[in-house]
Amino acid sequence: MEPKTVWSEIQSENETVASLLKSYILPLAAIPAIASLIGYWLVGINVPPWGRMASFEWGLNQAISSYIAIVAGILLTGWVISWLAPKFGTTVTLDNAVKLVTYSYFPIFVAGVFYLIPSLAIIASLAGIYGLYILYQGFVPITGVSDEKRTSYFVVSLITMIVLFFVLGLIIASILGALGLSQIKYQ
Repeated sequence: MEPKTVWSEIQSENETVASLLKSYILPLAAIPAIASLIGYWLVGINVPPWGRMASFEWGLNQAISSYIAIVAGILLTGWVISWLAPKFGTTVTLDNAVKLVTYSYFPIFVAGVFYLIPSLAIIASLAGIYGLYILYQGFVPITGVSDEKRTSYFVVSLITMIVLFFVLGLIIASILGALGLSQIKYQ
């Protein structure tokens, strides 16, 4: 709830990408994935006049998409932040960049439970906005960028990430569609 004070503590942690994946990213990314599977399979969404939309295939699609997008998203975002660092007068290791992104994803992990009821998924999106605030607060302590360049560094990173996420989403959708996991059934 107070990211400014916590980032100074996190700064001194010696986490690696591998340790973050093992102890934090992979287990916590399962929360929204499992909730999506259950929500889009068993609960569904009511869409007048067609009725309730739900299917195992749709739930599995959402679960796989969510899991891959979170894990790949964290790693890609960390890479982008690390890659852009010299352009903003700083250096940041990939480990520290991934640490920055991983901890900023915490609200997304927790709010993933709202996918149990797909009509509440908007709350998870709002948690993502708070995650961006946490990410912004962590830029100076973790990357060492100056206060003057923090906003520019953050915005350029964000724009680059949006483009990468769009491409990643298209790839995931194409693969899952080819596997027949994009079907939505009305009940």
